[in-house]
Amino acid sequence: MTNEPNRREPIPPQTLIVPCRDLTTGAAFRWLQSGWSDFRNAPGISLVYGFFVFLVSVAVAWLAWLLGGFVLVISALSGFIFVAPMLAFALYSVSRQLCEGKQPNLGDTIQAIRRPLGNAMVFTLVLLVVFLLWARAGMLVQIFFPYDHEVAHTVTFLLIGSVVGSVFAGISFAASVFSLPMLANRDVDVITAVISSVNAVLRNKPAMLIWALLICLMTLVGFLTAGLGLIVIIPWLAYATWHGYREALDVSEWTKVN
Repeated sequence: MTNEPNRREPIPPQTLIVPCRDLTTGAAFRWLQSGWSDFRNAPGISLVYGFFVFLVSVAVAWLAWLLGGFVLVISALSGFIFVAPMLAFALYSVSRQLCEGKQPNLGDTIQAIRRPLGNAMVFTLVLLVVFLLWARAGMLVQIFFPYDHEVAHTVTFLLIGSVVGSVFAGISFAASVFSLPMLANRDVDVITAVISSVNAVLRNKPAMLIWALLICLMTLVGFLTAGLGLIVIIPWLAYATWHGYREALDVSEWTKVN
């Protein structure tokens, strides 16, 4: 009897879109609750990373003020939503370690993001392009609706700028909300992750609208506290986003990143 050749385990069929689940309207509040639990279980890493984000935010706001004054500061702070998901990338591994029953530490957290870092950097470039487009759009709004000290002109400038910014922010939100946690956890390419994220958002509009509004509200609180609130808010939102990703996408057929 001849020996059978070595066989490889069959590779599960994979498509361009990861299957998504139907979310309840109030799912975001569960994610916040789970995210807060993760924050309490890893306070050291959370506060260190949150303080880093605070320093980055202050530095960006100060530089924007020097280069372009009030208008550029507003554009930079509004554009924060484009880069915030990327700033939180390392924190997804903290929630992953907690879900696996491990006690996270900073060394393991940094090590956990090394392998998917290439895909993450590709996605960073995409977000950077979106941010630059938004910054240019903000400048165009200033040209057509100049900001000055008159209340009517100021209100018009802020309203038009908010509408334009919300378009870019919506695109960024749909593309990144679930794709970045997936890139941090599964061996998947950027295109699949982004398409899957957009698909999950479009199939769960009420739940994701509430989640987007909560993110905006909590980020606004962070800015109104001179950035100090971001020290807690950014890690909290990152952990909540991780739990949202696990609830929204069925990634069981995709290989885990070691």
